[in-house]
Amino acid sequence: MNSRRVFLQNVAMASMAIPFTNFKLYEEKTLRVAICGLGSYGTRVAEAIQSCSRVKLTGVISGTPSKIKKWQEKYNIPDKNCYSYENLDKIKDNPDIDAVYVITPNALHHVQVIRVAKAGKHAICEKPMAVNAKEGQEMVDACKQANVKLLVGYRMHFEPNTLEVIRMRNKGDFGKVLFFQGLCGFKIGDPSQWRLNKQLAGGGSLMDIGIYAINGARYMTGEDPIWVTAQESKTDHVKFKEGVDETIQFQFSFPSGATASCLSTYAMNNLDRFFLNGEKGFAEMQPSTNYGPIKGRTNKGELDKPHTIHQAVQMDEMAAIIFDNKQAVVPVNGEEAVKDLKIIDAIYEAVRTGNKVSLKL
Repeated sequence: MNSRRVFLQNVAMASMAIPFTNFKLYEEKTLRVAICGLGSYGTRVAEAIQSCSRVKLTGVISGTPSKIKKWQEKYNIPDKNCYSYENLDKIKDNPDIDAVYVITPNALHHVQVIRVAKAGKHAICEKPMAVNAKEGQEMVDACKQANVKLLVGYRMHFEPNTLEVIRMRNKGDFGKVLFFQGLCGFKIGDPSQWRLNKQLAGGGSLMDIGIYAINGARYMTGEDPIWVTAQESKTDHVKFKEGVDETIQFQFSFPSGATASCLSTYAMNNLDRFFLNGEKGFAEMQPSTNYGPIKGRTNKGELDKPHTIHQAVQMDEMAAIIFDNKQAVVPVNGEEAVKDLKIIDAIYEAVRTGNKVSLKL
């Protein structure tokens, strides 16, 4: 009887232990996010969050009451989690919100991110993070002082084919990197939109689409540039007023001796291509930065990583960065964004002066 009892106890204990082999040692925390700015890209992010495993949309911040009402109905957001731009500081007292994703016109990022930080919430900011490096650094400093994280919406830093090219470069499949080309552009429409307003956008095509080539040159080569030259072309002085660039070509040199040639434009379609050339091979991506699917090939064959919803992957990864201190393969922190802003400042200076401008990032 005793042996039978012991046998049954052992079987019971074993059967109880089986399900726990699939359990994690801790429960993953869910990042509860409020979106600040309910425009087209804010809408895209909100939709992507619905397929996230670690992120939940719990609040909204907008200057348009009718938008707030529609979002409340669609995403079941209670009144207590809805804010205007005037009272967003009150999120400080809201335990339902861990982070705020700022998706407003570029010139508003600076003040809004600082307000979010002072309210004690983590800040996620769309790129470009600010209209110049000075403002960007002030945002980084404010978040550090408040002991909150500042992350930037570099969705391509999590895109599978992009990461595969970076992996291959790091492995040495392309040999010594020699050259990068980044072509980014489209024909912009409505001339009254905020992207063509210097006070709201901080510039023109460079701030909106050119930043992809700037950031891409850095993560594709694995280096930061040491100088830049740049030239501007403008054919429509009505749509592209003073301080709003239509087309800018810019060139980099890197510490290794590699070079880059890039184009940013609001005047041409079908420009979304990255090309990386090395002594032993190459990588070509087209499209390289749009919402996908990203396509490309290397000297070893086609890139075939699965298509993902960029914003969903980005948000889940950011939850891991915030809660688990996960390190992204390519950083998405505020310091990374300040480097891009320093380069943007230098490109505009090179256009203005016609000189080669040195960079210290």
